[in-house]
Amino acid sequence: MVTPGALRVLFLLLLLLWASGMENSRILEQPRNVCLGLINEGNYESFHLENTAGCFTKCRQSGNEPCDLKNLQRYWLKYEFHLVENQMGIVNTSFLKAVVQSVSTNISEDLLFSLTPSQVPRPVTEEEHEPPDRVRLPRSLFESLQDSRSVVRLAITLLDIGPGNLFKGPELSLEDSSSVLNNRLVGLSLGNISVSKLAEPLEITFSHQRPPSNMTFSCVFWDVTKGCSTELSAKRTVCRCDHLTFFALLLRPILDRATVQALIRISQAGCGASMIFLAFTVLLYAALRFYRQRFKSEDAPKVHVALSISLFLLNLAFFINVGHGREPSDAACWARGAIFHYFLLCTFTWMGLEAFHLYLLVIKVFNTYFGHYFLKLSLVGWGLPALIVIGTGSANSYGHYAIRDKKNMATLELCWFREKTAVSALYVTVHGYFLITCLFSAVVLGLVAWKIFTLLTATAGKEQGPNWKGVLTVLGLSSLVGATWWLAILTPLGRSTIYVFALFNSLQGVFIFCWFAVLYFPSRTAVASSSGTARIDQVHTASQE
Repeated sequence: MVTPGALRVLFLLLLLLWASGMENSRILEQPRNVCLGLINEGNYESFHLENTAGCFTKCRQSGNEPCDLKNLQRYWLKYEFHLVENQMGIVNTSFLKAVVQSVSTNISEDLLFSLTPSQVPRPVTEEEHEPPDRVRLPRSLFESLQDSRSVVRLAITLLDIGPGNLFKGPELSLEDSSSVLNNRLVGLSLGNISVSKLAEPLEITFSHQRPPSNMTFSCVFWDVTKGCSTELSAKRTVCRCDHLTFFALLLRPILDRATVQALIRISQAGCGASMIFLAFTVLLYAALRFYRQRFKSEDAPKVHVALSISLFLLNLAFFINVGHGREPSDAACWARGAIFHYFLLCTFTWMGLEAFHLYLLVIKVFNTYFGHYFLKLSLVGWGLPALIVIGTGSANSYGHYAIRDKKNMATLELCWFREKTAVSALYVTVHGYFLITCLFSAVVLGLVAWKIFTLLTATAGKEQGPNWKGVLTVLGLSSLVGATWWLAILTPLGRSTIYVFALFNSLQGVFIFCWFAVLYFPSRTAVASSSGTARIDQVHTASQE
């Protein structure tokens, strides 16, 4: 039989075991809460630093770890303050390299420090061979502090964040596939001295290999109220910044999912507007043919309408191709890709024929009669693309196509040329074909513009000032020869040029309607020449109607 004393001892043991278990549980749970950035706050021993540094990797997948990114940032910013205030000399661990150095505010030249990976930052001179990774601190930064102190302490930190993807600068986004170059952050601090709006920016140079064609580099930073500029080159990127904080070089997809969706929405809105105005163009042409007998024999409006029809059908094919329906079968996708390719080539061809027609009427002028002229143009405009598509399709080049980011995740799927297996066909029949028509149209438009302004200068005499009528005439003609498509050549320059291309190119149909209406719509004072561009003086006259 158990005595009351034994029961008390047993109860006491159970109580001790429970208390011990709670303590162990608290200790075990503590590392999981480190990434909230509160447990290690103010603690900068090696153990706490390593625990906190590991959060960049642990928080990589949202939901797997409770994280507070702003607290983590604040921890490392305060750590730099700790380095300066405690006059730490050198910190050299596997994940952290730092140096604190006293700097006179009366220096005579800029300061250079190497940022070689796996090495503690060290000062270098202009005479030494410049390291590929370095930071340049302008002399003016320290001179601006001469009134308040003669010496300041500078902390330079290299922090390895592992393969995490949390450093996004102001956005702190987890949704795209960006990555920090070499998993490395560069921190700069003067302790409790706030540095911003530098008259002469500091420069951080990152060396790297040439990025993939669908990726680009950009300088990012933690202080969202400040700014940095990015200077790209093949083997290095220079970040010029007007403040001190943590910096990194981010490798990000040019077309991430968010960008692709935004471009699709812009293109769909623009193409929808273009389709409406292109339909108005065709209806206006039909009405003019009914009310003007001479209009039936004119070739110029027929060429404009043929371009309008091909562009309308291209926009329609685009809507079908990027629609969010069920994934089509291989046969259906083949047909979609072929149709989209056909109307794209038809559009390119008719823009080239617009330039050819303009060349005959404005540049050559004499001996330009051709029997069954528009019929021959139609055979080229609709027939040549058909032959190309038949040849491309016989090689089984059409199929499922995806635009991918760095992690090989599809950001847009459509029916186009087969991935990898039809690259040569894509470059020859789309890129090459576009370049040929683009160069021809650009040359013709340049010659026409020269002739227009030469004629206007001769007729205007000694009048000075910009000739807006000539400018508007050239802009109107440029919409016919596809000048908005030429912006595609600038898209490798960055994301902003892609947005500009998507916006202006999707509105080509609106520009064509405006030109057609101004050129052919009857007015009270005069009726524009029905050919519009039959002679160079008629081109200018039409622009005034």
